Amino acid sequence: MLFITLVALRRAFYRAGLLPHASLPVPVVIVGNLNVGGTGKTPLVIHLAQAMRRLGRHPGIVSRGYRGDVNDVTEVSSDSDPAHVGDEPLLLARRGGCPVLVGRDRVAAARALLAAHPECDVLLSDDGLQHYRLPRAVEIAVFDERGVMNGWCLPAGPLREPVSRLRGVDAVVINGGTALPASAIDRPLFAMRLQGSVFHRLDDPRIECRSGDLAGGTLHAVAGIGSPQRFFDQLSAMGLDFAAHPFADHHNFCADDLAFAGDAILTTEKDAVKLARLSLPVPVWVLPVTAEVSPDLAAFVLEKLDGHPPA
Repeated sequence: MLFITLVALRRAFYRAGLLPHASLPVPVVIVGNLNVGGTGKTPLVIHLAQAMRRLGRHPGIVSRGYRGDVNDVTEVSSDSDPAHVGDEPLLLARRGGCPVLVGRDRVAAARALLAAHPECDVLLSDDGLQHYRLPRAVEIAVFDERGVMNGWCLPAGPLREPVSRLRGVDAVVINGGTALPASAIDRPLFAMRLQGSVFHRLDDPRIECRSGDLAGGTLHAVAGIGSPQRFFDQLSAMGLDFAAHPFADHHNFCADDLAFAGDAILTTEKDAVKLARLSLPVPVWVLPVTAEVSPDLAAFVLEKLDGHPPA
């Protein structure tokens, strides 16, 4: 109850102007969650960035750079060190097709991005639902198959804000299917699925294979994401037998973590950016995934921003 009270007071202070919002010249779209941990925000941000570019917009992405050691605002390139900028921002830079800046102060990161890339006309924030100093034109809350779990806020449960917070968001995205509380039912709902069927070799992405090429081997599946079971279930659905090795979200891998005897290691794109610097005893195959969202979330967001459907 103390945590809920403090959260409510903090939000009330921002709404009353006692704690100031920053000002930015372009709209900000927040992709966040109530749960502690990952629910699929990063692939959704990649999906939105790519879709907005196809619709003629010029997005930029700001991120906290969680678990990176960056303090100052830093632009992320495709060859940045994940230990410095964070694993998710590096994946965003490689897949999003737009500028990505990270920093503990996301307002400063947003301003630096717009100064360096004045063509950007919309900003996507990977996380930041509770970062109220960052202005927002659209808020999107993402849930995975775990839903709200016991429905309690920290420390008794997994929520950073009470479920009633959903009444204030513009859309709810359900990654993989779950039952949501009644307070979310009156929000526009979108279904997200993460699709992927082609693996590529970590040391040479030009080399590809499908699940049938790996079947029958001694396989080890490694996942340090918000819900490792989601990755393991996807591999099982592809007909693969493997030993599952779950790690904590954003785990900083070392070679000893992956000293497996076998034919191959299977892993996620997010984990792969950290495994690339390790010397491993067996080949590593990476499974990229693409978010498919129904109905069209990017069109919904742009209609909210522009007041009319995109051309």
